[in-house]
Amino acid sequence: MDKLMNCLRFFLLPLLLLLALICSSHHGHVAASKATVENLPGFQGRLPFYLETGYIGVGEAAELFYYFVKSEGNPEADPLLLWLTGGPGCSAFSALTMEIGPIRLQVPVAGHNGSLPNLNLNPFSWTKFSSIIFLDLPVGTGFSYSTNPSPDDHPSDQVQVSQAAEFIRKWLGEHSELLQNPLYIAGDSYSGMTVPPIVLQLSIGNEKGIEPMLNIKGYILGNPATSGEFDKNARVPYAHGMALISDELYKSLHKSCKGEYITVEPTNLECKNNLKAFSECVSGINTLSILYPECNLDPAKMPVEIAALRRRMFQDDSQLLSTVDPPKLDCNDDTNLIVYKHWVNDKLVQKALHIREGKIEEWEVCNRRSDYEHDISTSFVYHVNLSIKGYRSLIYSGDHDMVIPYIGTQAWIRALNYSIVEDWRSWHVKGQVAGYMRTYSNGMTYATVKGGSHIAPTNRPVECYAMFQRWINHKSL
Repeated sequence: MDKLMNCLRFFLLPLLLLLALICSSHHGHVAASKATVENLPGFQGRLPFYLETGYIGVGEAAELFYYFVKSEGNPEADPLLLWLTGGPGCSAFSALTMEIGPIRLQVPVAGHNGSLPNLNLNPFSWTKFSSIIFLDLPVGTGFSYSTNPSPDDHPSDQVQVSQAAEFIRKWLGEHSELLQNPLYIAGDSYSGMTVPPIVLQLSIGNEKGIEPMLNIKGYILGNPATSGEFDKNARVPYAHGMALISDELYKSLHKSCKGEYITVEPTNLECKNNLKAFSECVSGINTLSILYPECNLDPAKMPVEIAALRRRMFQDDSQLLSTVDPPKLDCNDDTNLIVYKHWVNDKLVQKALHIREGKIEEWEVCNRRSDYEHDISTSFVYHVNLSIKGYRSLIYSGDHDMVIPYIGTQAWIRALNYSIVEDWRSWHVKGQVAGYMRTYSNGMTYATVKGGSHIAPTNRPVECYAMFQRWINHKSL
C-alpha cells in the first residue's frame, strides 16, 4: 500500500502542478499587487495621507489598476467609496486630482512649459471623512490592461458591471480590515449607466452568500447619464430656461417635434429645421458649463496634442441632439489636460505610482474605444430595484450642465413615483444658497449645485464637499 501511495504521489504531483499552470496561463493573471506611495514628483516631502496603488485581476485577463486613499478622519469606521469616472473610458486619476481627491496639480498660469507641475493639497477632499478607491475601468482606461488582448474582446456596460463587482469583492478580500465599513459605489456622468447595476449585482451576490459579504449601503451619482429619453430630450427645455433660445423657437420645437428631439421622423421637416435653428443658437456654448467661455482657437491651428485630446475625450460622446456638435472643452481645460497627461506619462511619476512597465503605450485622460458596446440602454429600472431593497442614494446635478441637464434628472426621479419626505428647498454653505434639494421616502436625496458644471466638484468644491459631508453622515443638507 505504501509503495502504491508513493507511486501515486510521484505521478499526481506533477500532474496537479501542470493543471495549475494551465489554469493560470488560461486566465493570464499576474499576482495581485499593491504598494504604498509615500512621495510623488512635484510634492515637497512625504504625502500627508495614505495612498496605495495596485492591480487586481478580474475576468480571464483583465488587470484593473486602482488608487486607494485612506480616510484622513477615522479610517477604521469611516465609509468606503468605490469611485468610477465617466466616459466611458476616462481615468479615475481625473477624480483623484481634479475633483474629490486629496491632491491637485498646479497648472502654470502661463500654460504648459514642459516641466513637471507642482502638487498642492486639496482642502476639500472627500477623503477627509471617507476612504476612496479610484478605479480605472474598463480595460484600456488609465493603467488598466489585458494580459491577453483579443480583437473579440469588446468593452461594454455589462462587462464593466461584472468586472467592478468582481474587483470590489477581491479588493476587500485583500483589505479585510475594511469589510465592516459602510460601502458606497459612486461616480459621475456616464457612470450613471453602470453604478446602479453594479450595486444591484453586489446586492444579489450578498443574497446568494458570495464571499466576502459586503456592507453595501448605497450609491452616489453626479450629473448621471440615465437614458436618452430623459437626458437628451431635456436639453431643449434647459436651453430655453437658460435663455439660450427664444420663446418662439422653443414653442415651435415643442409643437413640431412633440417633445421628442432625438428620434425624429425623416419626413418631419419642420422639426428638423427647428433643430437646425437650435443648433445654431447653442453652437458657441460650452455645454459642460454654460457660463464657461469657449476656446476661440482655430481647430486647424490648434496644437496637434490638444486636437487629439479633444477627439479622444468626445469622439463617441452622444451628440446634444441629432444636429448639435458634441461638447467641447475651453482653453483652460485644454491646458490642464496637457499638463496632466505630461505628468502621468513621466517615468519618475510612473515609478512612484508603481506602474507595471510596458503594459500600456501611453496614458490617456480618456480612451474612447470605438468598439465599446452600450448594452445598457437605461439605468432607470435599476434605481427602481435598488429603492425596493432600501439602499440610500445621493443624486446631484451641477445646474449649469447642458450635457446631462438637471431637468432630465428630475424627470426620471419624478417617474420613480417616490413619496416626498422633505420638499424642495434651498441648502446653504457659509450662509449662502448652494443649491436646492429634496428627499424621498425610499432613501434618495436629490440636490442641485448652484453654478455647478457637468463635473460639479471641479468648479464648486466647497459646496460639493459640504453636501457630501452632510449626506454621508446622515444629516440634512
